[in-house]
Amino acid sequence: MARGEVTTRGVFVVALVVAAACLAAPRGADGAGECGAMPPDTMALKLAPCASAAEDPSSVPSSSCCSAVHSIGKQSPKCLCAVMLSNTAKSAGIKAEVAITIPKRCNLVDRPVGYKCGDYTLP
Repeated sequence: MARGEVTTRGVFVVALVVAAACLAAPRGADGAGECGAMPPDTMALKLAPCASAAEDPSSVPSSSCCSAVHSIGKQSPKCLCAVMLSNTAKSAGIKAEVAITIPKRCNLVDRPVGYKCGDYTLP
């Protein structure tokens, strides 16, 4: 049970980070949602490796977490934001204010610094 929660939290944390990275992308995708055909709640599952990084702002994200965040963020910054602010992330107890710092903690050079995602701004 606890393992499932961590996995769900990890996905949501990564989703939040990806959402932050997606904030810099242009808005509006013709004929598709923020994450294309995949709903943000489903996309959030790819961020499971980021569970601990989403809970502790001083932790160093794993390389698998950073790879997932970079991949989703590069694909669609809008998607990252949608994942970070998804109902799934909120239900998992993911703290958006912590998750949004993951791209910076991963030292992602191409992260959209200053991008607004809901009430949060990507550092």
